[in-house]
Amino acid sequence: MSENLSIASNPDNVSEVERYVDNIRETQGLSDELYGNILICLTEAVNNGIYHGNEANPSKNVEVRYEIKPKSIVFQVSDEGEGFDFSNLPDPTDPENLSKLTGRGVFLMKQLSDLLVYSNGGSTVEMEFKL
Repeated sequence: MSENLSIASNPDNVSEVERYVDNIRETQGLSDELYGNILICLTEAVNNGIYHGNEANPSKNVEVRYEIKPKSIVFQVSDEGEGFDFSNLPDPTDPENLSKLTGRGVFLMKQLSDLLVYSNGGSTVEMEFKL
């Protein structure tokens, strides 16, 4: 992986993701649709890392990396938390969950990326987008 971004776990720092993706868009010539999908997914992943993984502890970081492959771009987001059970998440489309204010991030990431894989007990997520 290359082009690392390290974000201190302060919610105000999420704006750094947009600058990071803007730079990738310029250097890689991403389409508007791909840019939007990547921006939403990375913002969700970083927010999850800050709030859920690192519990908004500014002494902990969320690391973002990406790699260009022949037919895709792959992002990896890691936090310093304990992880979570990514195989047992409530369905945000279930009627009982529709009014909840949280719980849609992983669902969105699955819908907008071409491949979503968790590792390190859930403290690392890898998202692949076809070019």
